[in-house]
Amino acid sequence: MGGVIRNGLRFGLLGPPVLYGADGEVRSVGSGKTRALLVALLLEPGRVVSVDVLKDALWGGAPPASAQASLHNHVTRLRRLLDDPERLRAVPPGYVLRVGEDELDVRVFEHHATAARAAHAERDWGRALGASTAALALWRGAPLSGLPSETGGHAFGQRLEETRLLVLEWRYEAELHLAPTPDRLDRLAPELAALTTWHPLREAFHRLLMLVLHRTGRQAEALAVHRDLRARLVEELGVEPGPAVREAHLEILRDQGAGTAPGTVEDQPPAVPVPPRPAQLPSPPAHFTGRDDTREAVRLTLDPERRTAGGDGAVPGGRPAVASDGMPAVAVISGMAGVGKSALALHVAHGLRERFPDGQLYVNLHGATPGMTPLTPGQALAALLRDVGAEPRHLPEHPDAAAALLRSTLAPTRTLMVLDDAANAAQVRPLLPAGAGCAVIVTSRSPLTALDGAHRFPLAPLSDEDSAALLRAVSGRRDGLSGAHPLVELTGRLPLALRVVAARLAARRALTPDALAGQLTATEGRLHHLEYDDLSVRRSLAVAHDALRASEREADRDAARALCGIGALDLPAYGAPLLARLCGIDERRADAALDRLVDVALLEETAYGRYAPHDLVRDFAREIAGATDRAGAPDAGESCAPGPGPDAVADRALRWYAAVAARSLEAIVEPGLEREDRSRPTGSQPAGHAEDVADTPKFPSSEEAFAWGDLELENVVALVGRHAPTSVYVPLLVRLINPYVQRSGRVVELEVLQRAALGAARRLGDAAAEAYALGDLAGMHFMTGRAGEALALNDRALAIWRRLGVLSWVRRGLNNRGMLLEGLGRHAESSEALLQSLELSRRLGDPYTEAVTYSHLGNLYEHTDPRAAIEHHKRSLAIGDTIQDVILRHSAHCNIGYAHLALGEPAAALPHFEESLRILGGHGDWHGESQTRLGLVRALRGVGDRERAAEECDLLLCRADRRADRYTGGLARHQRGLLLRDIGQAEAAYEQWELALAALAKTDSPVVGQLGELLAGR
Repeated sequence: MGGVIRNGLRFGLLGPPVLYGADGEVRSVGSGKTRALLVALLLEPGRVVSVDVLKDALWGGAPPASAQASLHNHVTRLRRLLDDPERLRAVPPGYVLRVGEDELDVRVFEHHATAARAAHAERDWGRALGASTAALALWRGAPLSGLPSETGGHAFGQRLEETRLLVLEWRYEAELHLAPTPDRLDRLAPELAALTTWHPLREAFHRLLMLVLHRTGRQAEALAVHRDLRARLVEELGVEPGPAVREAHLEILRDQGAGTAPGTVEDQPPAVPVPPRPAQLPSPPAHFTGRDDTREAVRLTLDPERRTAGGDGAVPGGRPAVASDGMPAVAVISGMAGVGKSALALHVAHGLRERFPDGQLYVNLHGATPGMTPLTPGQALAALLRDVGAEPRHLPEHPDAAAALLRSTLAPTRTLMVLDDAANAAQVRPLLPAGAGCAVIVTSRSPLTALDGAHRFPLAPLSDEDSAALLRAVSGRRDGLSGAHPLVELTGRLPLALRVVAARLAARRALTPDALAGQLTATEGRLHHLEYDDLSVRRSLAVAHDALRASEREADRDAARALCGIGALDLPAYGAPLLARLCGIDERRADAALDRLVDVALLEETAYGRYAPHDLVRDFAREIAGATDRAGAPDAGESCAPGPGPDAVADRALRWYAAVAARSLEAIVEPGLEREDRSRPTGSQPAGHAEDVADTPKFPSSEEAFAWGDLELENVVALVGRHAPTSVYVPLLVRLINPYVQRSGRVVELEVLQRAALGAARRLGDAAAEAYALGDLAGMHFMTGRAGEALALNDRALAIWRRLGVLSWVRRGLNNRGMLLEGLGRHAESSEALLQSLELSRRLGDPYTEAVTYSHLGNLYEHTDPRAAIEHHKRSLAIGDTIQDVILRHSAHCNIGYAHLALGEPAAALPHFEESLRILGGHGDWHGESQTRLGLVRALRGVGDRERAAEECDLLLCRADRRADRYTGGLARHQRGLLLRDIGQAEAAYEQWELALAALAKTDSPVVGQLGELLAGR
């Protein structure tokens, strides 16, 4: 049964979270946040996990302002990794991941464990052995290992670990009852000995070890196990061993009196010559804090008794034997400068010293040590050979011969080797010993992926609480240093930075943590304060950058230039296309440069093709970019800066974004005057934009354009907000990207961008650019229910267009004026403006804008004659069908639906709302979608389908909250309250209406008055 179930596995939590492919191969889940999301969903398989719970899992109770959008992005990335994206669905108030009974290793493990428990109770030893072995074969390590503490699941992991220990007991118990061969008994002893060491108070393992030793003729050792267990139990717990242990003890004593037990081994192999026993490990780090899961995983990888236990290639717990091929275990601990790689390596190494009786070797390879040249493999080999007793005059001169001698010397030994601060795999490879009894810990900023057979343990900064614990331990300060203290955030949770800060606090007792946090916050750069004695975050980071800049490799020099560009721009995230433009190289070279920055831990790949630096690396990158600027315009081979100053770098980035935004406009906006007008140059538009667009590839579809916008909008907002006072590219970029932002419903970002564009246009004296910004800002106000403010802005834009004589935008301004006046109840003025707009549309020969105006006339007539309104909407629909325009067709059906609601015909309205959503599909018009879904809720409620109405209402609210769209959220809560009232839940309805009123209070929506009346009746 185990084999059948394993073939069905899709998800794995028994170890680092993984996905299984169709053929059973293990696939990485990607970034830490994506792993945390997967785990949070798998802890509740098949059940809805709320958005709030998911945010807690990803950000530990302190989500950033962008958490809603970021969570949506992580959900999208996770869907791409799944075998079936439909497994992960949005179901209010969160998400649900569909998981079959045989698709999650935890469920399969628990199934086998239950079977093993039942078989053990029935003393069916064959079945117990099979079920327990099948359960343990699923175990890949500590459950949920490699995840940040905020992800949760600690109790979940503890429960599974306890179950695993019970399954181990049942497996060994079954093996003993099934009369194993003497060879098998010999192999059981070290496995059980290791378990008694790891679990010194677990009597079952001691009892089993006693019986195995006794049945292999090692009575004295068996009695010694009992003696040690009893002493520990009495000393630590004040109790005697239980009856099972006492019974095993009596069995050994009885058989000892009767003579030598069968299975005694009389002929021992000749002793292996004992080599010198070096003990070179530097002192273990004081105040080692956190990293419990990683520490245990490294220990499991390296412990020789665990690795060599069992003849079936497995160690206790079903973990694959690292040394099954007779090679040593190699653990690579990697991460950025100052993250605590050496501290973890030495902490684990000291804990394993007794497991390596032939010695412990230590070499600092100086791969990234400030002021030091990395050791060559030949230098390191010579040092190691001398340390293991080789005569200096007999050391081979050729590195290959020296490496062979080292392997031969260490092969029969149990030696632990620590290779600290490795530069690359080539430096490490000749130093690796041979023989399953040896183990190697390598620390490096690089994960050394070219080092075959190594187990990799990338380190992230500490958690908030572990950071605070380290600060308290090193500084000796106990009060006020919690995980929420500003020093934790300001040090980037980096152990080196934390130790520097703690050392300063320890040295100056009058310096309070709050005062030091104030210094770090107030300074232009934190790195100045993160130096103390020989500890320096800046020097540690500079080693990698200096090596890249001085390298003869093109990719390294490109990487150094890219880091300079990253410091000059200081954006949330980066991709190869942007850095290629900044550095004047092609995307292939930019990709290689980013890979190198990741390899030396100066960047982290947060998602496929997206990169971001740690906060302190950001500070360092800003410093080197500033130093380049102060030194004057650098040579092309030294920096990516195109000129003297960050504004020039920003202009290059803004210029690239404007070119790609122009391509997104082509993909998102239908052909017609809207697209042509936005693409037309204004007075301040910089030269060369048309050539930039021509050199930029088109988007194959609107979906891809929206995906690009989702990826880059945060960067665009940051750049525009920072450089609007100086850059000529801001009005152009904002004008071109506005349709994406508006249709995506990103109202917060929309306002930031349009206000920046308006200020920039006025600074530049560009009237057309000012009119664009005023009109688009009016559109944002309309989307958020502030029709009065929108009208004032639109009229100012309309006045400029009339002065400039641009009829197409005069028509657009009149059309918007009529729409806004209709919403404000000024129907006569609305009709006048819309009829003028219709006349201009016909004069301009633009069927699209003519259809839009028919649509708005229909909305106006809905107040007096809904039947006439429907006829106007049908005219708009006919034009949309003729020119095959999605937005026109979907809007027409939506508006016809509202007209039928005005007539009291919800059954007639319903199919039009459904058709509107079907047509819209994935075209990304959030305003249109939200209005259609509101109408759909009303129609469903009108026909009595309250269950489906509630589902649609919850879906709309969830999507509005994801976009921080308070206006749509307020309208949805109004409808939710009406649904709750219909089913007799009056108090819950009032709560929804209060929330709705709070969201809509500052808008011009007529729903505000309705809410006031509803709440007045409470």
